[in-house]
Amino acid sequence: LFSLQTFTMVGSVDRFECEIENKWFSKNGAHQMDKLTIQIGAKDVSIDIPTDEAVEQPLKLSSIIIDMTGEQKGTVLVTGGAGYIGSHTVVSLLEAGYSVVALDNFTNSVNSAKNESVALKRVEEITGKKVHFYRCDLLDKDAVGRIFAAHRIDSVIHFAALKAVGESMSNPLLYYKNNMIGMINLLEVMDSHGIYRMVFSSSCTVYGEPERLPITEENPTGNVTNVYGRTKYFIEEMLKDAVRADPKWNIIALRYFNPVGAHKSGLIGEDPTKQFTNLMPYISQVAIGKKDVLTIFGNDYDTPDGTGVRDYVHVMDLASGHVAALNKLDKEHLGLKMYNLGTGKGISVLELIQTFERVNKVKIPYVIQARRAGDISSMFANATLAEQELGWKAVHSVEEMCEDFWRWQTMNPSGYKTEQANGHH
Repeated sequence: LFSLQTFTMVGSVDRFECEIENKWFSKNGAHQMDKLTIQIGAKDVSIDIPTDEAVEQPLKLSSIIIDMTGEQKGTVLVTGGAGYIGSHTVVSLLEAGYSVVALDNFTNSVNSAKNESVALKRVEEITGKKVHFYRCDLLDKDAVGRIFAAHRIDSVIHFAALKAVGESMSNPLLYYKNNMIGMINLLEVMDSHGIYRMVFSSSCTVYGEPERLPITEENPTGNVTNVYGRTKYFIEEMLKDAVRADPKWNIIALRYFNPVGAHKSGLIGEDPTKQFTNLMPYISQVAIGKKDVLTIFGNDYDTPDGTGVRDYVHVMDLASGHVAALNKLDKEHLGLKMYNLGTGKGISVLELIQTFERVNKVKIPYVIQARRAGDISSMFANATLAEQELGWKAVHSVEEMCEDFWRWQTMNPSGYKTEQANGHH
C-alpha cells in the first residue's frame, strides 16, 4: 500500500517517510480511507491522513516519527515558548519527534503585528514543522485551561517567568505574583486535566553563594541573594510539598547555569531589545557598535583574574537537556528530581571577552566599576548526575558559544524587530 522511502536512526527514534498511493483516493477527492496503519514489529501504528490534500499528488506523510516501541511521541506544552531558552528547546523537541503547543505573554519575547511569536515562526522555518502558539498569561487561569481543553497535552515544560535580577529587587511583589502564582495556576490546571509530568526551569541561583565548588545537587539551597532566585527556590520547595501530598506528580527541576550562544542557523537567539541580564548580549552589542563600552562590575573577586567566574552553557545544550529530562519522565516515575545543567567549567568575565574577541575578530572596549550588591564571585556546576541519569552532557565549547551568538547578532542587529513587528519593544 505504501512505499517506504527513507528509514534513518535519529538517536533512539526511528524516522519513517511514507508515500501514499493515488489509488487511495477516488476522482472526486473523497477518501476511501482516512487512516494508514503501519505494522512495526508486533505493533500497529495508526496515522491520520489529512483530508485536504490534492488528489493528483501522492500524499507524503513526511517524517512521521515513531519511537522504538512504535508509538508516536506525545504533545508537550511549553510555557514561555517564545523566549530565549524556550524557543531553542522547541527546536530540539520538534526534532526529537514531539508535537509542541507553546504559550507566551511576550514579556521577554517579541511579537509580530499579528500577535504571533517571531521566534517561533523562525523555529517553524528551521524545523519544517508547526508550532501551535497562544498568546496567554499564566495569571489568566481560564485562558490556560482553554489551551489544555483544546489539545491532548502529555507533559509540560515550564519556562515562563520574570527573570531580571535588578528589577526583582526593586519590584519584588511583581516577581512573587508572576512566578509563584503563575506556577500554582499551571499546576492546578494540569491536575484538573490529569497531567502530572513536568520539566521545570529552575536556576543555579537557588544555591546562593556556594559553600563549595563545583556545585553538586547536594549543595544547600535557600540562602539566595536576590528575589528572582528566591522565586525559583520557593517554587522548588512548593514542588516538594506538592509531590509529597500527591505521588502522581512526576517532575524534574533543571537548575541551569548561564545560558549563552544561539542556534547555528543564526535565525533565533537572545533578543537584544528585551531586558537581558547576561554578559554575552552586552559583549555583542558593544562589538556591533550598538553600545560604546562594556561595563565589568568588580575586578577584585577572589578569582584568578579578579573578575566573576560563571559556568556558561550553550543554549542548544540546555535545549537537549530538556528533551533528555522529558525522555526520562516518559520512562520512569521519579516524583521530584533536581539536576544541574552546566559544563562543569568556570570561565571568568575577562576570559569570555577575550575568547569572543579572538573567535570573532572584534574588539570589546570595557571599563571596570565597583561590584554590584548580591553578585557572587564564582559559580560552576558539577553536572555528572545529569550525565549518569539523563544521559546528558554539554558538548558545545565556549568558542562555539561566542561564534554562534555573533552569527545571530550580525544576522539580526536589531534582534527580532522587523517591519511587521509592532512598537512594543
